[in-house]
Amino acid sequence: MVGMVPPRFALIPAVYILLLREAPGAGPASKGGPASSPQVLLQLRRGTGFMDGYWASGAAGHVEAGESVVAAAVREAREELGIDVGAAGLEPLTGMHRSNDVGGAALEQRVDFFFAARSWTGEPRIMEGTRCAGLRWFALADLPEPVPPHERVVLERLAAALDGGAPVPAILPFGFDGERIERCAVARPR
Repeated sequence: MVGMVPPRFALIPAVYILLLREAPGAGPASKGGPASSPQVLLQLRRGTGFMDGYWASGAAGHVEAGESVVAAAVREAREELGIDVGAAGLEPLTGMHRSNDVGGAALEQRVDFFFAARSWTGEPRIMEGTRCAGLRWFALADLPEPVPPHERVVLERLAAALDGGAPVPAILPFGFDGERIERCAVARPR
């Protein structure tokens, strides 16, 4: 081991903004009946080199040097969707700590901050046509295929929480050797 330089560890932060709305024409639950499934805006990725052809969060991206995760979320919504969510319009959902090298050395890890937004200024539209092949609203209870696996975990947990299930855990590990999300999720204090 003398003279060997250990591999460098990298932790890469990113933000995900999930725009949520009620289905058009849907109202709240009435007389004990279920409410319609909320919808989430997803983008069809292309030309990025990562998960192209997948339906992913409407807006997402890396946190820039010296930038807070909240400022990054506001910036990404503006850059990718042409909308203003404002910091006050962001609802923190979960933090996900994940590895892209399942069962490997995990030298590159990600920390993803997921936010929901239920109100914004402007109409979501494609702002980066070379990176996005389409925008579409989907019911959380009926997600398309394919969705990046780490995002699907959050979307499915959010759908269950909005349907009266357990809240989305504050922290979700994903992709580490042998770990299962159900076992490792750190619950929010009640």
